[in-house]
Amino acid sequence: MAQTNPLQFIQQVRSEVAKVVWPTRREVLLTTVMVFIMATLTAIFFALVDLAIRGGLQGILGIFG
Repeated sequence: MAQTNPLQFIQQVRSEVAKVVWPTRREVLLTTVMVFIMATLTAIFFALVDLAIRGGLQGILGIFG
């Protein structure tokens, strides 16, 4: 691996950072809202699955217990 001096490294980092396309405020807001919506939907889904499994197990244990 080739060694570069600190000045070259800093120049390379600055040129790479200049290539980054930063999201707009609106894009950040929309993706944040979508993350919260998906997290809520996932939590509801797993809560329903948990209730179904619990009900099923209680039913099975009620029959045999």
